[in-house]
Amino acid sequence: MAKNRLESWFARTWLRRGPAACLLLPLSWLYALLSAARRALYRLGVLKSERLPVPVIVVGNIFVGGTGKTPLTIWLVQALQQAGYQPGVVSRGHGARHEGAIAVAATSTPQQVGDEPLLIFQHARCPVVVGRNRVAAAQALLAANPQVNVIVSDDGLQHYALQRDVEIVLFDARLGGNGWLLPAGPLREPASRRRDFTVVNAAARSLDWPQGALQMRLLGGHAEKLTDSAQSISLTALQRTIPAQRIAAAAGIGHPERFFQMLRNAGLSFEAIALPDHFDFSDYSFAATAADLILITEKDAVKCRHIAALRDDPRLWVVPVSAQLDDALAERILEKLRGYTTA
Repeated sequence: MAKNRLESWFARTWLRRGPAACLLLPLSWLYALLSAARRALYRLGVLKSERLPVPVIVVGNIFVGGTGKTPLTIWLVQALQQAGYQPGVVSRGHGARHEGAIAVAATSTPQQVGDEPLLIFQHARCPVVVGRNRVAAAQALLAANPQVNVIVSDDGLQHYALQRDVEIVLFDARLGGNGWLLPAGPLREPASRRRDFTVVNAAARSLDWPQGALQMRLLGGHAEKLTDSAQSISLTALQRTIPAQRIAAAAGIGHPERFFQMLRNAGLSFEAIALPDHFDFSDYSFAATAADLILITEKDAVKCRHIAALRDDPRLWVVPVSAQLDDALAERILEKLRGYTTA
């Protein structure tokens, strides 16, 4: 609980340049110096970086926490597949209990490989390997899947040991917050860092978006019962169909408000339960939640299905979302890949 309060305090502090942020600013200058020195060491070859025999696309963010990388990664993999490529994905596997690289399989659990890699594997239907060392994970993936001809790194923007050919930086509606680096602000790197493409995950465009930014919208139109995905109902019809029922919505993602706002836009009224990103549901049963129906994210559903106290709870309904982006992003990425030559 104390950790949650601290995270909430930082989340509020990082959105403006108030007194607390100003007090932390000297530490941000030190962080900036160390970060710049690390990048320079890789650029000069003092720290070793590896080039793979296939092109690498990194999907990442410079804003601490979640901005929607997993839906964007799934969209990108599917776009590459439609264009005739055979992609593979490497990921950190947050919370995974393993050493070295491990391939995600249909029998994998979130405890073994992490919630996001498992969700990517289920949707993208491509090889996925998780590991702290992105280079080792990618090499293991290519060794086991020689047909793979492009690697997508889910996160890993700051893992310069893995050379990349395309960088996609993803923001959400918070953009760069107060614009300062950690710990005075939410940025891991300056907002001006180079990248090939900028994507903003937001329902509506804004005048303060970075120049040339492309819009991503997360669309979710229905809910599926956790115990039986064949049972589904439209979000817009949910409250109208059963007006007297009490609804709760829980989200253990980087920015739960995005999920809640999507549900509000569908006309739903509910109790919002904001949980930390990658929340561990093993000791949480919703027993104290007085609701007839509880809406959860797909990312949380991946974990709930592996917990006996939750997987049979008839109140739990999953809200799948999909990323919608301008086709121009896929076309421009493919254009860059066509110019790639193997190492």
